[in-house]
Amino acid sequence: MKVLYLPCLILTWTLATASTTSAQHSDHQNHGSMHSTTTMPTEPGDASFAAISEIVKILTQDPDTDWERVDIDALRVHLVDMTQLILGASVETEEIPNGLRMTISRSGRPGGAASRMVPAHGPVLASETGWSSIVVSNERSITWTVTDPEDGDVSQIRSLGFFGLMATGDHHRAHHIAIAKGVSTH
Repeated sequence: MKVLYLPCLILTWTLATASTTSAQHSDHQNHGSMHSTTTMPTEPGDASFAAISEIVKILTQDPDTDWERVDIDALRVHLVDMTQLILGASVETEEIPNGLRMTISRSGRPGGAASRMVPAHGPVLASETGWSSIVVSNERSITWTVTDPEDGDVSQIRSLGFFGLMATGDHHRAHHIAIAKGVSTH
């Protein structure tokens, strides 16, 4: 019996070694080709880094860029606000006739971000959608009421909720390039 196990062990070891060597060779070949490929990733990092990288490229390629006004740090602050808002905002929602009332806490960094972003975004949302968008702030919270006066988009407003409503509209990219150019904050 011992004689039969030895050839099986040798055969198993030989196959394992051969497949490992082949896999290592294949990995090495792929590693080498990875460096010679002309295809590059589309994202140069996380979303904020990618946004800044893209805007720096746009500004660099634009001969009319006024480098005396460019403020990439201001764009970074805004992108941090966006992240703080999305990851940390404390929001209570209440369905009301024709829409939604949202109460956003102003405490902490997410609350500070909400204090800067919601009052600025509210009127933009109204102009882009035709919905009523009313923002009222006090010391502790922001109350944002979004309704559809015609009652046709109530389900959409409620389904989007606070975070979807904050992301609604196609003004964000233009807003970011304006911040970077030192032209506007909203």
